[in-house]
Amino acid sequence: MIAEPSTLAVTRIGTRISIMAGKIEDYALIGDLETAALVGRDGAIDWLCVPRFDSPASFAALLGTESHGQWWMGPADRPTAGRRSYRGETLVLDTVWETVGGAVRLTDFMPPRRQFPCVIRIVEGISGHVQMRGEFGPRFDHGRVVPRNWEAGERAMRSVAGPDAMSLLCEQPVDMSVTETGASLRFSVSAGQRLGFVLRWTPSHLADTDVPVPDSRAALDETLRFWLAWSAKCRYEGPAREAVIRSLITLKALTYAPTGGIVAAATCSLPEHPGGERNWDYRFCWLRDSAFTLSCLMRSGYREEATAWNAWLIRTIAGEPSDLQPVYGICGERRLGERSAPWLPGYEDSSPVRIGNAAADQVQLDVYGEVMNTLYSALRSGVTLDARMRSLIVSFMDHVEKRWQDPDEGLWEVRGPPRHFVHSKVMSWVAADRALRLARVMGLRSREPRWRRMRDLVRREVCERGWDEGRRSFVQYYGSRRIDASALLLPKLGFLPPGDRRVRDTVEAVRRLDHGGFLRRYEVEEARGGAVHEVDGLPGGEGAFLACSLWYADALSLVGRGDEARDVFDRVLSVRNDVGLLSEEWDPVGRRQLGNTPQAFSHVAVVNTAFVLDDIRAGARGQRSARTACSNRMPVSP
Repeated sequence: MIAEPSTLAVTRIGTRISIMAGKIEDYALIGDLETAALVGRDGAIDWLCVPRFDSPASFAALLGTESHGQWWMGPADRPTAGRRSYRGETLVLDTVWETVGGAVRLTDFMPPRRQFPCVIRIVEGISGHVQMRGEFGPRFDHGRVVPRNWEAGERAMRSVAGPDAMSLLCEQPVDMSVTETGASLRFSVSAGQRLGFVLRWTPSHLADTDVPVPDSRAALDETLRFWLAWSAKCRYEGPAREAVIRSLITLKALTYAPTGGIVAAATCSLPEHPGGERNWDYRFCWLRDSAFTLSCLMRSGYREEATAWNAWLIRTIAGEPSDLQPVYGICGERRLGERSAPWLPGYEDSSPVRIGNAAADQVQLDVYGEVMNTLYSALRSGVTLDARMRSLIVSFMDHVEKRWQDPDEGLWEVRGPPRHFVHSKVMSWVAADRALRLARVMGLRSREPRWRRMRDLVRREVCERGWDEGRRSFVQYYGSRRIDASALLLPKLGFLPPGDRRVRDTVEAVRRLDHGGFLRRYEVEEARGGAVHEVDGLPGGEGAFLACSLWYADALSLVGRGDEARDVFDRVLSVRNDVGLLSEEWDPVGRRQLGNTPQAFSHVAVVNTAFVLDDIRAGARGQRSARTACSNRMPVSP
């Protein structure tokens, strides 16, 4: 894992020093199963949306400077990076600094939600005597609104604006100075000394005294017990278990507990290309992730989470099939209107900063296949599908039969013209195939001839129009010669067997997407002046897509190239940050993570690939055992 410290960007604004956000991999995640915060290596909480993942950020320095909201705490000389780790298999983060005067530990966590969100920070002296500072400056509405701040009794302050209120409570005496823009804290800590700080958000109409204040020590013990008990349920015992359990913890942290929905990432508008405009809001739930996520959770032993995710899906897709969206809010909301936040400069000047996601309004026909695949996977995993699902399956398939030959915006949510994307056609085949399998157990046998005809027709068309004999590969869309990493999913989805020549040739052809040992999503074209022209109509490049690299590992495994698959898997694990987190993309040139973080799909892919590789390892071990047993039974000729 990459662990070398990074340098924070510093800008002078008048007489004030403004500290910009660190690299994306500088951030660790803490959360309470309803929202999450990002903590930098320098001790700054630069991102926090409350009370939900998709609420406006109260700390938005990640997309600007500390003037857009931040809570920093650390040694007074403000070193740029500490040594940090999660405490065992939990979401409790420890950061340790060693200074000239001594060593100090900062522990950050969010207790599982009871009523309102809390962030708790505990400072402990390890050795010597360390001077500490803190700067607390909330900015509501994504860094736009400076609240009114005042002292609220001994060792406390309160910040209020509009619907939001925050209280900062110091459990021990410290030197606190409250100003119009926030509060400054100064204190010292000696070996064995421990100071607790509690940040609490409440609706502004509630009096501060109406809400009990958690004790930091008791809350820490409770939080540790919760995560250790949860992690102990993990059934995976194969190679890279540490990476698998950290990925599962991350997925749990990205779960909105009241509904079971899992957000794609905790952040919005972190760029796929620094300085560019590929900046999207990922604090929502994508249907496309559902089947892979369900499989990941069920195989790992987390049936309760898988059942909750499946229940969220079924509630969310209720209604007319023609109204199905690719992405929904965490409670199933449909209106995710995209807008910009011009007061935020964006991460490394990547603008516009987008809030909301217009992909909700796109036509992405592959999601019908994703839903049907999820329902089938749920049934196979023992999740009960009640009688109401019969009419849902029928109405879904009636719609897919009418629409599968239409163009759409596809898997990559292009913002260019709709096309006949091969992946969308394959997922229409998946919809028909899974519907046929479900028909046998849900009393829908009368529908089987129609669905079988559609399935056969889709496969025939894809193999004729989606295959390029010259490139010896399936392509991105009909009439294109562009190779797309989504073709790696064909054997995993069952569209063609791994031994099919076209599958093997496609796996080989996908090597053209190599970008420093990782895979891009699809082929790009170099335009004049060296700029990269993308299929989605937006300017600028992007990094390698980490999930695609893991799909490659899966496909290599399925076609019998296990050693290469393990190399690819290890390469992806090597670019996790120092606490095991992955964003959406990796830039092999700049050697840094890109895109929103931590990315659920990347971590789902880590878990699923680990299981694929472990299955192959177990299969090989079984074959060797069988050969050994056979040789022990058979006499050997002299």
